[in-house]
Amino acid sequence: MCMISLCLFFFSERDLRRFLIYNLLKMFTGIIEELGKIAALEKHAEGAKIRIAARVVTKDTNEGDSIAVNGVCLTALDIKPDGFTADVSQETLDKSTLGKLKSGAKVNLERAVTPATRLGGHIVQGHVDSRGKFVSAVQSGDFWTVRVAFPKEIGQYLVYKGSISVEGISLTIAELGADYFEIAVIPKTWELTNLSSLKSGDEVNLEADVIAKYVERILLYGKAQGSENITMEKLSKLGFVK
Repeated sequence: MCMISLCLFFFSERDLRRFLIYNLLKMFTGIIEELGKIAALEKHAEGAKIRIAARVVTKDTNEGDSIAVNGVCLTALDIKPDGFTADVSQETLDKSTLGKLKSGAKVNLERAVTPATRLGGHIVQGHVDSRGKFVSAVQSGDFWTVRVAFPKEIGQYLVYKGSISVEGISLTIAELGADYFEIAVIPKTWELTNLSSLKSGDEVNLEADVIAKYVERILLYGKAQGSENITMEKLSKLGFVK
């Protein structure tokens, strides 16, 4: 069963539609539109101001629109044809890798979706859950197998063949270990994102699938309220898992 079908088990169709529409103007799909560069990063007591050189994502972008930078949702300001500025809070600097970027660093950029956008990847909110570590990239023909180590706090949200956002890129977990996962990267993704510039030990922004978080919350809340437990056996009988 697909994830939307599983969601309908927990949500009504109307509530699910409301959730998608409410988040539509501030969510992403993990399909990178452009590889930009850090033009300037100015830190101050409350956070930082970042200037990003870009030409694709600035088109049709208005002041205050959302742009994901390495998977972090930022508000675009001072938009010019060759770039934009964004304010970054201290919490975001602490949670993500943005505060460690240097001038000239390559960054993955994606504008927020519109009602006409194709959802080619998966739902990405631009809210980084944690920082992982780039372990290795092994080439096999034109493809690459990338290994990323993840902290234990997001382990429960990761599943084999499930979705994960790495540096804002929607990727599928091809292998899942106790503290790492591997992703198969196609040539186009390798070429158009910053994955090719990462070195072993570099930190990367990770965002788990938001649907997994909602399902976990519903299960925990229902249990606390004394509701009927949802078990793997019950889900299997209803056809949601094999």
